[in-house]
Amino acid sequence: MTNLAAALENAGISSFRFDFTGNGESEGSFELGGYWREADDIHSVAQHFEEANRTVIAIVGHSKGAIAVLLYASKYHDIKTIVNLSGSHDLKAGLECRLGKDFVERIRKEGFIELKAESGGINYRVTEESLKDRLNITMLEECLHIDKECRVLTVHGGADTIVPVVAAHEFAKILPNHKLHIIEGADHVFTDHQAELASVVVNFIKETLQLDKLNASSG
Repeated sequence: MTNLAAALENAGISSFRFDFTGNGESEGSFELGGYWREADDIHSVAQHFEEANRTVIAIVGHSKGAIAVLLYASKYHDIKTIVNLSGSHDLKAGLECRLGKDFVERIRKEGFIELKAESGGINYRVTEESLKDRLNITMLEECLHIDKECRVLTVHGGADTIVPVVAAHEFAKILPNHKLHIIEGADHVFTDHQAELASVVVNFIKETLQLDKLNASSG
């Protein structure tokens, strides 16, 4: 995201990166769920800039952030360009691998599951509430609420083992105003493909600016 922000700046497009509640330097606690809360976080940031007379032309999210961005577009209909980087179409997928077998029963019995970082310290705690929050979201159904006028770009790594590339194709099936770009050989965070990622995203956002100018001149 840092490299992408730099590429946008080089193209004359300003960007703003922030930590969701409970992430990075922001206050609060990290949750396995919390996607709707993160969508509301995005809305607060967008409103802040609108009140400062800055026009928000696009919202970009990666992985968990991409899910929040798509949910934002399904709930709020004020931003017409969305970029989904490595987002998942199925929030149930991969949970057993991360939480272990019978994780639902274990959480109900113990109240939570603690996931430990490689250093041995507690990374974060998965509660029954946060698990329900995640499992109650059906991404493909929520995406049906995104405005048809909203342009959505999905970029996914062809070698992504965290969120398999099938997710990108599932989004492409249901989103009417959608552009799909698969970066062959790229992993979940596009480690060796930063230049291609930046080029695709920057060009897509530039297209939005050009379309806005055309609409303004024709109007």
